[in-house]
Amino acid sequence: MYGADFAADPHAFYARLRAMGPIAPVELSPGVGAYLITSYSLALEVQRDTERFAKDPRNWRALAEGEVPQDCPVLPMLMYRPNALFTDGEEHARFRGAINDSLGRVDVHALSDFVERSADVLIDAFAGRGEADLLSEYAAIIPLLVFNQLFGSPPEKGRELVRAVTGLFDVDHKSARANEEMLGYMAELVAVKRREPGPDVTSWMIAHPSRLTDEELIEQMGLLLAAGTEPQLNLIANALRLLLSDDRFAGELSGGSLPVQDALDEVLWSDPPMANFGTRFVRYDVEVGGVRLRKGDAVLTSFAAANTDPQLTSVGRLGNRAHLAWSVGPHRCPAESPARVIASVAIEKLLDRLPDLELAVPAERLAWRTGPFARALVALPVRFPVVAPPQPVPAAMPTVASAPPPAPAPPPAPAPSAPAAGTPGPEQPAPSTAGPRRLWGFLGTWWRG
Repeated sequence: MYGADFAADPHAFYARLRAMGPIAPVELSPGVGAYLITSYSLALEVQRDTERFAKDPRNWRALAEGEVPQDCPVLPMLMYRPNALFTDGEEHARFRGAINDSLGRVDVHALSDFVERSADVLIDAFAGRGEADLLSEYAAIIPLLVFNQLFGSPPEKGRELVRAVTGLFDVDHKSARANEEMLGYMAELVAVKRREPGPDVTSWMIAHPSRLTDEELIEQMGLLLAAGTEPQLNLIANALRLLLSDDRFAGELSGGSLPVQDALDEVLWSDPPMANFGTRFVRYDVEVGGVRLRKGDAVLTSFAAANTDPQLTSVGRLGNRAHLAWSVGPHRCPAESPARVIASVAIEKLLDRLPDLELAVPAERLAWRTGPFARALVALPVRFPVVAPPQPVPAAMPTVASAPPPAPAPPPAPAPSAPAAGTPGPEQPAPSTAGPRRLWGFLGTWWRG
């Protein structure tokens, strides 16, 4: 499940696996074996079964016995971390509670407004050129801006942030270094927020009754970063590709009807951003789908293959959200609603501003990144008629907090270059002297180099 051939046509690979049964052995990287589920019904069964299948990678026999080298490129995506993704039972419930409660304080309506305004700024940066790479200049930056706003992270750290997350999902020799960079980034942010709490998810998690340690905070935030940036940008980019290339959708754009929600659902069914993941480790020897699994075997679910299981051909996809793209069971993604808001607003704003948008190359010539986990484009080049000069940038961006943090203080006037926070915490950082155009112009150019 690596290399250019797999990336170019993963569904052909899934078809060959199905001929072997609903679960079959695969190789995630050279010498690293696992089992992959391609059946929708078996995926549901395994994802919900916490008695036979553990999330904790410390149950992984191959890793414990030294069969997986420490520099293995897939290890950063599968290794144990004290976070809500790789734990079970009470420990998982404690981490998940802190995440759910903190994300629950986000105002989805304000989030939508923030995404819309951010999208306008990014579109302004390339609208006068008549061409753009929508992946690097748009889809990759929107989730970053949202993360920075939600977690109170400095915008100028954006290049470092995206480089680390992308390195994890690319699964190559740089993955271990990317993992270290991401953890270091989070450690700095936690230290800052302990000194200067604010109306952001980081501060809310620090103050949560679960009393997370610094290591636990860093790991929960790293999980939310990885889940909220790379898959989000791939959801936006893959949906845009579909809208611009598939006659079922592209034919409606010029008529003013933007079937964005339908396109998102189609992508989540057929090309979900996390195509293969949902890792489980067998707790004891057991037979599953006609295959005898040994204690400690790694089992992944192909959400892409399960969603396209031929047994589901009679199931209509239009308006149907029974796909497995968000996973299922106790480890289902907790941010499905805000993720759809971010993607749909970003796409609708782009198509509204640039209604004559079209791919700059045929869809079949678009390249996909290699790696077993994500379904991700290398680039998404487009062209369009040059539009009017950029619109003025608002002096302040809206907060996405739905409630102020504890012990509120009277708010000072927001700095013109920073997103307007809700009620600030006990201390406020010194205001930036950069104007809004300078700040947002920087964010629009650092990714392009």
